[in-house]
Amino acid sequence: METLTKRTRQLLRLLYEKGKSTNAYTLHLKQDELARQLNISRQALNVHLRKLRDLSYIRTGRGFIDVTDEGLSALGMSSTPAFIFIKVSPLKRSYVYDKIKELAVQRAFRIAGDVDALVITEREQLDEVLKRLSSIDGIQDTKSYIAIETIR
Repeated sequence: METLTKRTRQLLRLLYEKGKSTNAYTLHLKQDELARQLNISRQALNVHLRKLRDLSYIRTGRGFIDVTDEGLSALGMSSTPAFIFIKVSPLKRSYVYDKIKELAVQRAFRIAGDVDALVITEREQLDEVLKRLSSIDGIQDTKSYIAIETIR
C-alpha cells in the first residue's frame, strides 16, 4: 500500500468530509463495447452520453460511467433505499439465508443483535421483496424502514 503524504491525506479527508454520500451505479466498460451492445455506432453513443451528462443523469470519466441520483429518479428508482430487518427461527437460519441470497436486492447481511438479517433494497421494490420474504419458511418477523434522505 502506497504511503500518502500529509497533504494528500488532508485532501482525501477533506473530500470525504465535504463529499455527499450517494448510491452510485458505476459501469466499467469500454465505449466500443457499450455501443456494440446497443447496436449503435460509437459516435451515436457519444451523442446519447452527452445528453445524459448534460441532464446530470450520468457522470463520466476515463473508463467509467456513473448513474447519478437524478438518473435513478428518471428511471423511476430511488437513491434512498429501504431496509428490512428479519427475525429468523434458529432451526431454519441456513435455509433462510440461502433463500435470501436468491432475492434481487442491493445487499443482504447476517447480523448480530435482536434480529438475524438485514436486507437493503430499492424503495420501489420493497413490496415485492416483502412478498417474497413472507413465503420463506422460517422467517418469524420483518420490520421495514425507508430512508428519507442521505444525511452524510
